[in-house]
Amino acid sequence: MPTDTHYVYVLRCGDDTLYTGYTTDVERRLREHRSGTGAKYTRGRGPLSVVHVESYGSRSAAMAREYEVKQLSRRGKERLCDDDRPTG
Repeated sequence: MPTDTHYVYVLRCGDDTLYTGYTTDVERRLREHRSGTGAKYTRGRGPLSVVHVESYGSRSAAMAREYEVKQLSRRGKERLCDDDRPTG
């Protein structure tokens, strides 16, 4: 069943690296990563946690944003993820 919502997400891996991806279902994709059937990069890098999610109304917009995030430096990605952390 097609979805109207497309997501760009960032995972923090157990080795403290960051992985950026695209999906239509973040929870399903996280399960895939954790089971080893997601991206090759995340295999063996657990535990994995979602640290940032953005939603878009079209696949093309989400994929364009995924590319932008992947081009960010580590520091830029950390700042993006920091914006999602609760303050106080």
